[in-house]
This record gives sequence, C-alpha cells and structure tokens, in this order.
Amino acid sequence: MSALDGKVALVVGVANEHSIATGCAQAFVDAGAEVALTYVNARAKPFVQPVADAVGAKLLLPLDVEADGEMEAVFAAVQKKWGRLDILVHSIAFCPAADLHGRVVDCSAKGFARAMDISVHSLIRMARLAEPMMTQGGTILTMTYYGGEKVVDHYNVMGPVKAALEGTLRALAVELGPKRIRVNALSPGPLQTRAGSGIAHFDALIDAARERAPEHIALTIEDVGKVAVMLASDAARGVSGEITHIDGGLHVRA
Repeated sequence: MSALDGKVALVVGVANEHSIATGCAQAFVDAGAEVALTYVNARAKPFVQPVADAVGAKLLLPLDVEADGEMEAVFAAVQKKWGRLDILVHSIAFCPAADLHGRVVDCSAKGFARAMDISVHSLIRMARLAEPMMTQGGTILTMTYYGGEKVVDHYNVMGPVKAALEGTLRALAVELGPKRIRVNALSPGPLQTRAGSGIAHFDALIDAARERAPEHIALTIEDVGKVAVMLASDAARGVSGEITHIDGGLHVRA
C-alpha cells in the first residue's frame, strides 16, 4: 500500500514543469493520491496543461487569488468531485518587480500589501475553505525559504513576507489542530524555477548554496516532492507547525 493511497490533493502554484508544485503533484500521484491542479490565467494554462496531463490530474482549474470568486469555485469543484480534501499545497508567492528589486526600506505600501495578500493571506483564505472539507483531518503545506529567517542578499522584501508566512502557518497549526489538520512548511534551498528567476543574481545564489551546503548537492523538485509526501502521509501525523528545510543542510551553517 502506497503512502497516500485514497487521498485527494489540491496543488496550487504550478507554473510549468519546473515548478516546485509540479514536483509535489508528481510525488503525490506516485504515492497513490488523486490530484487537482490550478493555473493562474488563460495565458498560463498552456504551460500547466502538460503537467496536468503528465500527472493525470483529475481537475485543472483557473485560480487567480486576486480574482473574486475563483478560489471558492476551485474548492467547490473539488468538493463536488470527491466530497472531501486530504492535502492542500499552497505554493504561490508574488511581489511587484519594482518593489522586489529594491531595498526593503524603499518598498511601496501598495507593493508590500499586494505581496502579503498573494503570498500570505491567500494561505489563510485557502485554509478557511479547506477546513470543512478535511472531515477526517488533513495536511496543509506551504512553501517558504531561508530568507524568511535570515537576510539573504537580493531576496529583499520577500524576506519579511516569508517571515509573515511562517508566523501564519504556526497560528493555523494551532487553530486547526483540534480538527486533526496539520499545517507545515517546506523550505527548499534555491532551485531553478520560474519564481526564482525573478530574483536578481539567482544563479549565483544557487551556486553559493550548493558550495556551502554540507551535502554539496544540486537539489531538485523531486527532492521536495518526496518530503511533501512524507509530511502528507499518516506517518507524520504528529508533525505540525514545522518548517522542514530541504537544502542539503545549508541552514545550519553560520
């Protein structure tokens, strides 16, 4: 019996085949789960459709978290098809380029608010919709980065945003714990993804991370997916409110 046999997973945040969310979706399917995926808009769908086909997604739905009603429609579609939800992956983040590439002290109020809304408050909204569907308990996973703990060059305002995300997941873990809903974060090291490409000097950041990490390995989305399966499985039923680093040990280095 596979680790996730019979479980239903909604994976939000696939941009293309290289997305961390793609690694999670494929790993869930390999472990026996059925998955639903989302795409942000019509322009993005051609890049997400091949992923949905490759993993055998049962649903592929539009979800722009800034569009009124789209999030509710996604959860309603999952409810209609399966009558429940076991796993939710929140793998989305955004900051306007003008604010992302500048100093934190120069970040605009509008840019900061938008980054927080898309990257953090969307998790709260998804958790609220998932709660009544996780009738037998469940797992909510979000994606963070070491830049939420320490200042990482060029990560800029996304550091404070990820710090807020980490504080939010701990609060959700406490509030949803009585329903046996576990909330955890994955914190991968730098990976070549579309999201990462928006950060200045990101290739140098990847090279430096690989050089300094104790394992000196090149991490992959498959590595992240395997840890996601572990945390979503019943074997991790006692784990909640945690940030699990997948970075070859980089985070322990001074």
